[in-house]
Amino acid sequence: MIYDENNIFAKILIGEIPCKKIYEDDYVLSFYDINPQKKIHALVIPKGKYIDLDDFSEKASSEEMVGLLKGINKVAKKLGISVDTGKGYRALANISEHGGQEVPHLHFHLFGGEKVGKMVE
Repeated sequence: MIYDENNIFAKILIGEIPCKKIYEDDYVLSFYDINPQKKIHALVIPKGKYIDLDDFSEKASSEEMVGLLKGINKVAKKLGISVDTGKGYRALANISEHGGQEVPHLHFHLFGGEKVGKMVE
């Protein structure tokens, strides 16, 4: 699959579509989900053009990989849901059709601020 330059997250990254930003560094951008599923629902996306986790794991540099994982942790701490600052959270990445991925740009959902519930329904 070829990366779609017109996906909504690509447009957010270039500033064409606004977002309610939580955190940004050289590797990631994080913002609130426009349709929250839990009390706290944030998204963390890499700045590189990666379709999903498989694409990212095959093509991303070591620095990008570390940057994404550290970015997720920084966002969780900033939101007060990390183990250090809260009661925990769920990080979820949907991959492709059967995984429920709707936007073809790698993204992690962070859910917290309340008990998240069952893993899969």
